[in-house]
Amino acid sequence: MTRIVRLPLKSPLVAVWLFVAAFLVLALVCVGGATRLTESGLSITEWKPIAGVIPPVSEQAWTAEFDNYKKIPQFSQVNPHMDLAAFKGIYWWEWTHRLLARLVGAVYLLGFIGLLVMRQIPGRLIWRCAGLVGLIAVQGAVGWWMVSSGLAGRVEVAPERLMTHLSLALFLMSASIWTGLEALEGEKRGRGAPNGWRWATGILLALVFAQCMLGALVAGNRAGLVYNDWPMMNGHIFPPVEWAKGIGYSFLHDQGLVQFMHRMTAYLLIIFATGFALVVARKANDDNLKTLAAVLATSVWIQAALGVTTLITVVALGFALTHQFVAVCLLVMAVVLAWMMARADRVFR
Repeated sequence: MTRIVRLPLKSPLVAVWLFVAAFLVLALVCVGGATRLTESGLSITEWKPIAGVIPPVSEQAWTAEFDNYKKIPQFSQVNPHMDLAAFKGIYWWEWTHRLLARLVGAVYLLGFIGLLVMRQIPGRLIWRCAGLVGLIAVQGAVGWWMVSSGLAGRVEVAPERLMTHLSLALFLMSASIWTGLEALEGEKRGRGAPNGWRWATGILLALVFAQCMLGALVAGNRAGLVYNDWPMMNGHIFPPVEWAKGIGYSFLHDQGLVQFMHRMTAYLLIIFATGFALVVARKANDDNLKTLAAVLATSVWIQAALGVTTLITVVALGFALTHQFVAVCLLVMAVVLAWMMARADRVFR
């Protein structure tokens, strides 16, 4: 008699795989931020998915890599006096970033194949997990698309491509966390929290994600290097904006406007997150939900303080990296909060 092997309704193994993968994406985002802040992202001018794993090991190989870098505008216009020793410093940041990206890809692909063969992935999540694997491949292509924008005609990558690259990474991380929670918990029972609560957490999640996207635009446009006073912007509430190249161009490339949008969204996020936490504390009877909402709201205030500090210190590396790390942690908390609300059946009075 043929034995029928049923797929599990939930799987701690799948949850662990996806949580580890999400953590690696978080680490990748942080290393990518350091690569950007140290202006290292264009130090490797070729995309070699396999051969690129091995860094230069001889002086001749290092010289060849440096000669390739000398051909792009960033060298001639920004670093014309850079020597080989300094080049090695920026090269290692980008090499580490790409190596970690390869590791993330391997974790997603091999984990999916292994768990699929072991029949450990719940049936309802197979295609969702396959989509995550496909997305990591797309992210690699988008990464090179971003880098290529800075190899000719520019001294850095295009801000909108940087935003796209970061947004895909954050979406991948968020979807992995959500799917991991689904695998850990099993099939949903009940309708979840009332629609108003689910909408509220959805708006909160969207605000955090949008603020991360705007942060990428600020970084890509070097907008943190201008208007370094607060709360005004060089004495103005709204900075002068050059509209001559079109509204779309200004929203993506004007330093003052990009920074203004980032500031305004931060204020909106503070108000919404704080109000949400206060209402949850009064209406919900689930301590975990209350605690997470309170921690998220507190973290938003801390993040705002870090943002102001990063601004007035003219993007000091330590503050800038911490600001980015807390932003990603905020997104993780917003994802978990939204998932909890989708599962919360009887936690409201």
